[in-house]
Amino acid sequence: MDTLPMFPLGSALLPGNLLPLQIFEPRYLTMLRDIAGGDGRFGVVLIERGFEVGGGDQRFAIGTVASIEQLQPTADGRVRLLARGEERFEVVTWLPEDQYPRADVRRLPDLEWSSEHTTRLADTEGIVRRALVVVSEYRAPLWSPDVELSEDPVTRSWQLAGIAPLGALDQLALLRSSSVEELLERTAQMTTEALDLLPLQLPDDPA
Repeated sequence: MDTLPMFPLGSALLPGNLLPLQIFEPRYLTMLRDIAGGDGRFGVVLIERGFEVGGGDQRFAIGTVASIEQLQPTADGRVRLLARGEERFEVVTWLPEDQYPRADVRRLPDLEWSSEHTTRLADTEGIVRRALVVVSEYRAPLWSPDVELSEDPVTRSWQLAGIAPLGALDQLALLRSSSVEELLERTAQMTTEALDLLPLQLPDDPA
């Protein structure tokens, strides 16, 4: 069991995916100084109810360890941070918040790759990349359809789930996957369903 500084967010972080943050709240600036002076790792969980700023939020128990890759202080006292998701964890106990959130966490097993998943990976990647093309016709996508992904197949599977045009709760559901096959199947299914609903989420063209 590990004790981690925790960053509750309004978005989910999946393993292998990048997390850009702009930190300005005093308690998280304090946390960041402690993290940077340690191993550069912290936990990210999705907020269930409440807001990122101010505290008092309720949080889901499944999250991802994030490792700092870049830090950039700004002239107004903020810090731009780029971190990358690593292994998954489950919160065992939330600790009293002295200066910032902390929790005892238990690492969840890594997903195991099999050559049997190769076709499923290729199919899911095709669905996700095509979805990004379609979304780009309606709005500016967060990710380019030709974004480069990891050569490691398990990391690539997680990255596909991370770049798919899905909401935070969908990504949280994918974070709970117990196998690569489940992760890929659900990513493909959720992405297809999200595309089917896309026209309903946008206003009709003016007459």
